[in-house]
Amino acid sequence: MNYPDTQLLIAGQWQDAAEGRSLPVYNPATGAEIGRVAHASIADLDRALEAAQRGFEVWRDLPALERQKILRRAAGLMRERADGIAALLTQEQGKPLAEARIETLAAADIIDWFADEGMRVYGRIVPSRSFTTRQLVIKDPVGPVAAFTPWNFPINQVVRKAAAALATGCSILVKAAEETPAAPAELIRAFVDAGVPAGAVGLVYGNPAEISSYLIAHPVIRKVTFTGSTPVGKQLAALAGQHMKRVTMELGGHAPVIVAEDADVELAVRAAGAAKFRNAGQVCISPTRFLVHESLQQEFAGALARHAQSLKVGDGLAEGTQMGPLANPRRVVAMDAMMADAVEQGASVLTGGTRLGEAGNFFAPTVLTDVPLTARIFNDEPFGPVAAIRSFQTIEEAITEANRLSYGLAGYAFTRSLKTAHLLSQRVEVGMLWVNQPALPSAELPFGGIKDSGYGTEGGPEALEAYLNTRAVAIANV
Repeated sequence: MNYPDTQLLIAGQWQDAAEGRSLPVYNPATGAEIGRVAHASIADLDRALEAAQRGFEVWRDLPALERQKILRRAAGLMRERADGIAALLTQEQGKPLAEARIETLAAADIIDWFADEGMRVYGRIVPSRSFTTRQLVIKDPVGPVAAFTPWNFPINQVVRKAAAALATGCSILVKAAEETPAAPAELIRAFVDAGVPAGAVGLVYGNPAEISSYLIAHPVIRKVTFTGSTPVGKQLAALAGQHMKRVTMELGGHAPVIVAEDADVELAVRAAGAAKFRNAGQVCISPTRFLVHESLQQEFAGALARHAQSLKVGDGLAEGTQMGPLANPRRVVAMDAMMADAVEQGASVLTGGTRLGEAGNFFAPTVLTDVPLTARIFNDEPFGPVAAIRSFQTIEEAITEANRLSYGLAGYAFTRSLKTAHLLSQRVEVGMLWVNQPALPSAELPFGGIKDSGYGTEGGPEALEAYLNTRAVAIANV
């Protein structure tokens, strides 16, 4: 299956880097180099920034209805091209082809939703204290946006930012992940082919630290949006603060799963198990800290281990694969270190815990039980296919542990009690909580965290606010 070299998009033109530099792209299932991605220089960034400013001046002046039509065409192109895009995504990132196709089609739905929501960016008329004065509140686009996105969901993390920015009339310059460049390039291509004006959307790759420091400080950029780790997010937010740039941050998570005494264990295993091993656990909202009532711990742990053992692990392009490889060798090293620490601290390995095979970045679906709070895996985001279980006696104890860490992105709970569900909804400190179901993020709901997991949202009407200026205008009759 052909995998293309990925170019930069600057001023509506796909092109190699000015200096001809490129980086290798590897297939995580084989470790083989499959392509190259252009490596932007400062000269490339300057041209991309100039184009973003010009593109903004054109795009912002298009009526919202015209922007909606273009975005809806882009969504249609993503659906038409879904099979080919999904194959590229699996080759560079590793997730099973079925998951890659879902991500691609979900992008189309997200674009559609934001296209329509852009039609509902309303100002208002405010009653005046004087009969001769008209008071208005006006919302208009903030300006060119710099977006920085990760490798775990190369399409999903770009589309949430690009669709919101474009729907409000902003231009956007995306710095996508060098390890997974082709799939986000196809998303951007859909916008271009749909008729987004030259410069209103751009795409660069290269040295992440160099690009982020240059773009965030540049006067053309008026808003910054980042998805990634908490430490890097804090650095970028601090830099943006120095230049008074508006920021949206969707950062790391370490999602607690509370399985209450009255939970449906079969449902909890089915729902949490599906969420846990999706994308080999490389999901910011992946359930990681399983807090199970002591009366259910043995039953739940055994059932989750059997679920993990039943998963077919292999190349994401192979028929029947349910979990692919980790996206890069760094994740395998991290998993090995966390496993060694957990066992040394006294955790029991019910299944998995080791890498699989010699080629590629495969790691076995893993379930640990009796994990002490001192283990790294109960304190640091694992970002891999590992479920760590410990028991609790009271729901208050579970809530305290769920809130112990500085993370506050997502959480899960299983209970038959409306009272318990209500208590958890009020007390668990996360931006998103799913009760009796796996994660079901949708375009119409807020998507973001609290505490050290970031601020702002990339879903719901609230997502558009970060891309809008709110201005007061008072007009007196003379």
